[in-house]
Amino acid sequence: MTSMAWLAIGVFIVTLIFVIWQPKGLSIGWSALGGAVLALLLHVVHLGDVWSVTKIVWDATLAFVGIIIISLILDQIGFFEWAALKMAHAAKGNGRKVFLYVITLGAIVSAFFSNDGAALILTPIVLEKVKLLKFDMKKMLPFILASGFIADTTSLPLIVSNLVNIVSADYFGVGFIRYAIHMIVPDLFSFGASLLVLYLFFRNDIPKEYNPSDLPEPIKAVKHEGMFIMSWSMLVVLLVGYILTELRHIPVSAVALVMALVFLYTGSVTKTISLWKTIKSAPWAIVVFSIGMYVVVYGLRNAGLTNLLGHLLRWSTHGGIYGATLFTGFAAAILSSTMNNMPTVMIDALAIHSTNATGVMREAMVYANVIGCDLGPKITPIGSLATLLWLHVLAHKGVKIGWWQYCKTGIVLTIPTLFVTLSGLCLWILLVH
Repeated sequence: MTSMAWLAIGVFIVTLIFVIWQPKGLSIGWSALGGAVLALLLHVVHLGDVWSVTKIVWDATLAFVGIIIISLILDQIGFFEWAALKMAHAAKGNGRKVFLYVITLGAIVSAFFSNDGAALILTPIVLEKVKLLKFDMKKMLPFILASGFIADTTSLPLIVSNLVNIVSADYFGVGFIRYAIHMIVPDLFSFGASLLVLYLFFRNDIPKEYNPSDLPEPIKAVKHEGMFIMSWSMLVVLLVGYILTELRHIPVSAVALVMALVFLYTGSVTKTISLWKTIKSAPWAIVVFSIGMYVVVYGLRNAGLTNLLGHLLRWSTHGGIYGATLFTGFAAAILSSTMNNMPTVMIDALAIHSTNATGVMREAMVYANVIGCDLGPKITPIGSLATLLWLHVLAHKGVKIGWWQYCKTGIVLTIPTLFVTLSGLCLWILLVH
């Protein structure tokens, strides 16, 4: 390899270490920005590359910010807590049924409010409710791990379900409707496989019954009835807006941010939220992180390293669509689990582009990359920022999950789910084309 390639690899590794380690609470945004500046100083990338990256990720990152703001406001008015209590009461004391309902709720929240919203907002709610049910740690763990696992494995169906989805869709010019047509069915495969592996893994620890009267009535979770009712209408408008983004060639971020502003305004008027506190709590660091991290990744591309992966992906096409789908998906999963899914999705996107694949083969590889980057992070704690934050939230709540315990569980749960989902993707793509 050339000296430039070694420099690019070095900058990437150093940046990734700081992003994951976060020494003394150093923001991921500052770490990624530092890596981008270092790449510029070492001439691994150029100023023109910064503009190229910004054009790729601006829509994704701003859409993500808008979605999280909406999620935070819904959380503050009690929307998610109401939903959790509603399902807990609907299960009527059946432990296995409520386990199914928790997983289903996680899948719904992940689909519409992103995997980060599901993991970071729903998990504390689930944890609080199982404590009210007086479950010991052995009985609590299935619900905690299931809510974290399902947040990522079912973040496939819509562009807005995962930041990774938005980045990939923007890079390859995939619209909201086209993306949904290709990924809703694979998401159902992922949901079914996730449900099965989670149940089989935790079946001996799931409580057979509980007392629903230990939980408050769902309506008590609602902080403002008018805002709660209005939210349902605004969510319908949000979904219609997403559909119009493809039909009218509108950026997804425009719809997400406009609706976030509507939620902020109504929440402020009804005094159900603290306006500036909510705005400040939005993930603004992700904006800087996305641009900075992808500038660093662009350095790998300039050094020709993404072309090496492209050669491997091109080789996988000799095994037909199914071979290419499995290879691309598992490659993305392995890379995501070892170096985080955010840089992985761009590295793989650049590699797929370099293969010059066309038609059905290209589509299979594009969507397989998304699936690998969505599911693969569950193998290790460093696979996604959401998982790292999820573990941090749990630690603050007094629940500590060790890395070995997490990895042991993650491998067993993820590998079969990933295989089933990729197989479902291949089958569905062949049917719709």
